[in-house]
Formats: sequence, C-alpha cells, structure tokens
Amino acid sequence: MNTLQAIFLGILQGLTEFLPVSSSGHLVVVPWALGWKSPGLVFDTTVHWGTLLAVVIFFWSDLVVLVKAAWDSLVRRSLDKPEARLAWGLVIGTVPAAVIGAAFSDWFEALFQKPVYVGAALLVTALILFLSEWFGRKERGFTSVGWLDAIIIGCAQAVAIMPGISRSGATISSGLARGLERDTAARYSFLLSVPIIFGAGLLKLKDLLATGVTGHEISILLWGFAAAAISGYLAIGFLMGFVRKRPLYVFAVYCAVIGASVLAYALLV
Repeated sequence: MNTLQAIFLGILQGLTEFLPVSSSGHLVVVPWALGWKSPGLVFDTTVHWGTLLAVVIFFWSDLVVLVKAAWDSLVRRSLDKPEARLAWGLVIGTVPAAVIGAAFSDWFEALFQKPVYVGAALLVTALILFLSEWFGRKERGFTSVGWLDAIIIGCAQAVAIMPGISRSGATISSGLARGLERDTAARYSFLLSVPIIFGAGLLKLKDLLATGVTGHEISILLWGFAAAAISGYLAIGFLMGFVRKRPLYVFAVYCAVIGASVLAYALLV
C-alpha cells in the first residue's frame, strides 16, 4: 500500500464508519474492485482509531457529562439521574459485541476475504434501514433510552461486526425500531461506538507490536489515521444534520445498489 492509497482508504473509512453504509464492507469491496492488495487488519485498526478520535472530539461534552454521571452514580450508589442510566446503558450495550467479537474473531476475519458475502450483507443493511424508517415511530428523546433499548441496540452492534452490515446503520435502525427520534438514535449510535472501537483497537495493538512495522509503514498508517479522523468528523456532522430533516431511505438505496453490484461482479469474475 502506498501513501495515496492509505489516504483514500482512510477517507473512505471515516465517511463510511458513521454514514450507515458499512465501513468494513467498503474496506473489503473497494480494494478488491480496484485490484489493490487487502490493507490488512493492522491498517483497519489504525483507521478505526482515527474514527474514534473523530467521535470523541465531536461528542466531547456529552462524553464528559456521561462519565461524570457514571462516577457520581457509583459514589452515591444511585441511578436516579437519566445521564447515569444512559452511561451505564452504553456499557451494557457494548457487552454483546465484545463477547461475540472475541468468541468468533477468526470467523469474522475470514469474511473479510469474501466480497460476495459482503455484497449480500449490504443488501441486508439496505433492508434494515428501509424497514426501520417505514415502521419506526420516532417519538422518544435521548433521556428516554432505557435498559431494554441498550440491550437491543447493543445486540444490533454485535451483528454489525460482520463486514457489510453497517454498525451505524444497524444501531440507528434498532433505535428507530424502538421508537427513538432519528437524531436521538444517531447520537446514541455514535456514543455507543466509543467503547467498542477503543476496545477493539487495544486488542489489535498486539498485532501491530507482534508483526513490527518499518518507518515507511508507520508513515502510511499515520496518513490513514489522519484521513479517517478528519473525514469521520465531517461525516458525523453531516449525518446529525441530515437525520434531523430527512429519512434514511437514500442510504438504503445506496447499500442495495452497491450490494447488488458486488454480487453481480463477484459472480461474473
């Protein structure tokens, strides 16, 4: 991989991590379609750290409030404040993805080498987005998110470990299915991404340390990291503004078109 490819894939990761179109799916399909060598899990982890930085900066004030509320709830041994319940709900919602990701990591990694499965999963993402918009009531605000919401949205995040199933798409859609407003579902989805991206990044650091990288490879990783962070921040801002006014059907159509195209191309080559 050269520097330009790293920047391109970093931008792609930043945009597709938060737009409901599957970042992992795009990082499989795009290099495959262009005939590039797979960027590998070390690069994938690096650009995910970039998107983590983006969401932390964008939602810094929210994260500070939630961390303080969680600490206060421990000190007072009370969950009477909605911010505390939200904070611990995010912790609970992280557990399904952490458990499933650890238990089936080899199986998920194998899927990254199979674009045809990614194409099929993108079609599933399209269906999920369409159905959630069609049936979701979109009535409940941010402080109404409860324990059951956290578990259901967390399970959706676990399913989205599969490349082609959009993490933001699955979590936002499950929030809509639970009756959350669009901007509330999106905001909760972004906050829920923080612990799981952080945890996955820590686990993959050992791969980076075990394999070792040259100075040139470090430079490439840093370019990818920076590109993912900047594009990720812009993508968050765009989507938060978008969902306040518009439904997610356009992303459902996009996923359907890309998924069908990948399947058709995979079957022909």
